[in-house]
Amino acid sequence: MKFRINNDELACLNGSVAPVFPKYTSQLINWANQNARGTRPKVVGQLSEMFPEYRSQTDNVSLDGWSKWYDEHNPNAIEQATDKIMLHVANLKKAITLIDRDMVKSWVNDLVIAKTYNGLYVQEAILLKLAEQMGEPYRPASPQETARGINGYVGDTAYAVKPSSFKSMDRLPEAVNVKMIFYTKSKTGLSVEVEE
Repeated sequence: MKFRINNDELACLNGSVAPVFPKYTSQLINWANQNARGTRPKVVGQLSEMFPEYRSQTDNVSLDGWSKWYDEHNPNAIEQATDKIMLHVANLKKAITLIDRDMVKSWVNDLVIAKTYNGLYVQEAILLKLAEQMGEPYRPASPQETARGINGYVGDTAYAVKPSSFKSMDRLPEAVNVKMIFYTKSKTGLSVEVEE
């Protein structure tokens, strides 16, 4: 047998009532929290460990019971998290008043023009330097090869060039026989790591 329980049903089964937030406010609070790191384990505790501990100490698991247990074991954690987030909400309020059409246009231009150019130029610069060091010719990938995650060839070897942060994303190109090149930007240049 297979079945699904949607979020509304889950909330009903657990007896919890989700607050209703005006449009966009939840997204903004979440964004402020990402900057503030208000709900990190350092602030609110490791909830994935705490909840099983609570469950092991009672036969009557309930939302109210969990709330009381949490407050006893983490006094002021909710207040501390709220304070951290509110600081960043205040920053967002100030920043949003500065945004006008010219600023949005500048942001879009930077993303579409400058960041694209810099990102693609970095890929080419890395592949050209690798080709120089290996004494092999370089060629950029064709549109079909690019669609398969290849950025270029050094000799007969296909390479994909990604920032080092890409390693943690667990989404490597699906192209066959592609070697990875990872780079990290710093004030002084690029650190490059070529897969063997």
